[in-house]
Amino acid sequence: MKNSTNKILTIAVVLLLLINVALVIFMMKGRNKGTDKNEKPDPFAMMVKELNMSDQQQKEYKAQKEEHLKNMKPMFDSVRAAKTAFYALLKDSTVNDSILAVYGQKISERQSAIDKMTFAHFKRVRTLFTPEQQPKFDSFIQKMMQRNRRDSTVKK
Repeated sequence: MKNSTNKILTIAVVLLLLINVALVIFMMKGRNKGTDKNEKPDPFAMMVKELNMSDQQQKEYKAQKEEHLKNMKPMFDSVRAAKTAFYALLKDSTVNDSILAVYGQKISERQSAIDKMTFAHFKRVRTLFTPEQQPKFDSFIQKMMQRNRRDSTVKK
């Protein structure tokens, strides 16, 4: 009787071990598939495909984009510094609403400048396209802006 109980327990332990190994393998395969879904698609590749951009348009767009990013870097740094200074006020127990308003206004002004520069950039980019491509570009930009807005609300 003892011998048969030991055999049953041994078989049960081996079966549970095999099931656990199979489950771990299954989970690892599932995790690898999930990362592909979470990767953000390349907006440039999507734009090339949707607008059927020529090689020349792609080249000009990349040049404009690099120039825009070069000009935007100091602006982004400025907003980051303004926000750092704003949130540094947390440790000051005497901070009042007028000081917060001044710091908030600095952030708003800098963000507004970024938005205006980005708008001007897209306006220049739009001129790269043929009249047939321009409505597609307009639609593409709207989709990207909605996606960015949705992504920023999901992260909160």
